[in-house]
Amino acid sequence: MRKKFIITIDGPAGAGKSTVSKILAKNLNYIYLDTGALYRALAYKSLKKNISLEDVDALAGLCSTTAVALKNFDGRIKVYVDGEDVEEKIRTEEVSMTASKISTYAVVREKLLDLQRKTGIRGGVVAEGRDMGSVVFPHAEYKFYLDAKIEERIKRRYKELLDKGSSVEYQSVQNDMLRRDKQDKQRKIAPLIIPDGAVIIDSDNLTVQGVVDKIASYISIK
Repeated sequence: MRKKFIITIDGPAGAGKSTVSKILAKNLNYIYLDTGALYRALAYKSLKKNISLEDVDALAGLCSTTAVALKNFDGRIKVYVDGEDVEEKIRTEEVSMTASKISTYAVVREKLLDLQRKTGIRGGVVAEGRDMGSVVFPHAEYKFYLDAKIEERIKRRYKELLDKGSSVEYQSVQNDMLRRDKQDKQRKIAPLIIPDGAVIIDSDNLTVQGVVDKIASYISIK
């Protein structure tokens, strides 16, 4: 039987991780694990319950009473919160910023760490996020760090939101991106770093398919 690997793709917001990971997973017939969606799921619940992000005890209570589940639909993992499909509801800027904030808390990361590792226990997973290769799957067979200049990442995020029909200002997207970068890189627990052994890929001058092809060129599946 052909061995199935764990492939991690880390990097900052707007670098193109999600799009590239989805295509790569489909090409390899692997599961695509959007770990950021897990944090968004808890962020969504915290906003729904009006929980203060400064109240650690309340966040701990939220984690202990919230059922976060991953379900596989033809290789795409969808996230459920207390039985509710929240796939579309967790893609707003408000949820994104809240997710970035709550991911700094140990109690939140511990809640989701085991769930992520169980998903990848049999391999055959493309996992994208902020600490996939450094914390969640440190022994992954293939690690990548996808990056792009801040200006390019802001443009991509702005276009993505406009394409979804959001009425958002460029300056607002820029401010949010800068805030998220700061939170992700400066948090005390599992900050965004380049994982040991990761291949760094600059996507500034590459198409999506170009990035996918470059990543695939490093992977040997026999």
